[in-house]
Amino acid sequence: MQLRKVTAASAAVLALALTATACGSDDKDDASGSGGKKITIGIKIDQPGLGLKTPDGKYTGFDVDVATYVAKELGYDAKNIEFKETKSADRETAISRGDVKFIVASYSINDERLQKVDFAGPYLLAHQDILIRADDNSIKSPEDLNNKKLCSVTGSTSAQNIHDKLAPKAQLQEYGGYSECLTGLENKVVDALTTDDDILAGYAAQDANKGKFKLAGFKMTNENYGIGLKKGDADLKKKINDALTKMVKDGAWDKAVETNFGPANYKNEPAPKIGDVVK
Repeated sequence: MQLRKVTAASAAVLALALTATACGSDDKDDASGSGGKKITIGIKIDQPGLGLKTPDGKYTGFDVDVATYVAKELGYDAKNIEFKETKSADRETAISRGDVKFIVASYSINDERLQKVDFAGPYLLAHQDILIRADDNSIKSPEDLNNKKLCSVTGSTSAQNIHDKLAPKAQLQEYGGYSECLTGLENKVVDALTTDDDILAGYAAQDANKGKFKLAGFKMTNENYGIGLKKGDADLKKKINDALTKMVKDGAWDKAVETNFGPANYKNEPAPKIGDVVK
């Protein structure tokens, strides 16, 4: 009798231990997307309209909406997404080290990057453009930037591209950030600001800037934004591409564009076809 009591007690302890182990496993990452596993996604946190971390700690923008949708299709609840700031120069390293599962951060697909990482998408076709004051009707073509003060951020090649190819007499102004360029544009210290049109639209769509600026619509380059992931991960690439296809089909893509860029009168391109990189 005593032996049976000890055995029963041991069995009870073992059952409790197994139950605890099973419960604990829900908190760990797994490959199926079940339970409470978490995912880390690289984004920008300083680009309004694309990827922005607000003062209250929330994340907003088109890239954030795309990342959230894709993660959901992969089996992750929004509450289990960890967004990680990934600056342009650090993107390939963050992917190769496994710091992030994938990156959605105005990440243009090009041949050099394809040597290091794979891309799903593209999910947005952007173009280099300029932003001008809403009441400025003097700049109707890139050539009209000759003798105008053209602003971009330090280290960017956007303004130099215009100077070299389209408006050799443009007066280039380099500021530390886009917000400084916007202030200069509003105060008529500079005449135009240049970078990708979706980035410009995001800044112009901020509440403080609504009605002050407009996009010129010049479309001077093609920027195919893709979702960067570890090279050779064909399974994840397919799953992300399937999620992007669904996002377009069910209207969530159009809704995200309108929400994040609409106030700036952004004339977006239609959602690109998966795998169709426009040169």
